[in-house]
Amino acid sequence: MNIFRYVMNYNANEWCIILSLIAGSFLVLKLPRRFSKKTTCVYLICGVFFGFLFDHTLSVLPVSYYVINDSTSFELMDFLSHVMYAPISYLFFYLYDYFNIKSAYSLLYILIWAFVSAVIERFCVMIGIFHYQHGYSIFYSFVIYLLVQSFWVVFYRMIQTYGEKHY
Repeated sequence: MNIFRYVMNYNANEWCIILSLIAGSFLVLKLPRRFSKKTTCVYLICGVFFGFLFDHTLSVLPVSYYVINDSTSFELMDFLSHVMYAPISYLFFYLYDYFNIKSAYSLLYILIWAFVSAVIERFCVMIGIFHYQHGYSIFYSFVIYLLVQSFWVVFYRMIQTYGEKHY
């Protein structure tokens, strides 16, 4: 009964995280396989790692530019909000490979994804997953998305060029 009461106290932000994880996991499992299991895991971990890195760099003291979810303490939902980035990063790599984006169009692909990421983050702000403070705005996140996704393209190219046996 206590777990039922705990689940019933979830806000829109917790439900959004749970539904995003379910939908993202379903998408990753249902998409036709394009990569080996090892590479798939690496691409999934990219999202979790960079989400965790930047969220914990920007949301903790001394900078504390935003609060994740309902409190400043690290909770299970905060961890799941980082795992929520995994399907998004996988989809980034998947579509990059699927559309066989050439180097000349990589910048356009990165710009589109940075914009989409900013829109998703804006939605997350509206439902209460992120609470900006100390002058932080979506424009800073947009720059971070440009940097991270540029790195992802370089990383993807390295894996394609040198193969899996080198990592």
